Amino acid sequence: MTRIIAGVAGGMRLDVPGTGTRPTSDRVRESLFAALTSSDAIDGARVLDLYAGSGALGLESLSRGARSADLVEKGRAAATIIRRNAGRIGKALGDGAAVRVHESAVRPFLARATGPYDLVFSDPPYDLADAEMTADLVALAPLLSPDAVVVIERARRSSPPDLDAAGLEPIRDRVYGDTTLWWARPR
Repeated sequence: MTRIIAGVAGGMRLDVPGTGTRPTSDRVRESLFAALTSSDAIDGARVLDLYAGSGALGLESLSRGARSADLVEKGRAAATIIRRNAGRIGKALGDGAAVRVHESAVRPFLARATGPYDLVFSDPPYDLADAEMTADLVALAPLLSPDAVVVIERARRSSPPDLDAAGLEPIRDRVYGDTTLWWARPR
């Protein structure tokens, strides 16, 4: 079961697509959001959740005080589930935060997005090629606020993202079982 861990909507259950996505585990999300909270990266942030799956990362951010969240998912079934989850969380949040679900592939969305974004989650399918990941980061870079935090989730066995190609600098990386999180910010 996937749920919102903390904040206004803490404890609310999220639906998860049956196939085609890999939800971030509660353990990884707890650790990630503890670090984001301690670095004051969430409160009032404009969030972008790429490859959103169930929307858990973007919706968790809203529950914890983000101003808005754009959730991008190309799978029709997954986007439908994200809309349902966003509607549920939206009721708990009231009028305080805006959530938008975009049924789109990542790069076309980034080509038309306006930004700026303060907090970005990129949790692509583990089989996404490194060149595709790099192209996504290059397309994302102009949409970042100067103090933005970008968190990239990949399989531990994956190559590190090419942050330099996108004008990003690493902040930290952490391994949780088969998952690695890389943190970056604009140069």
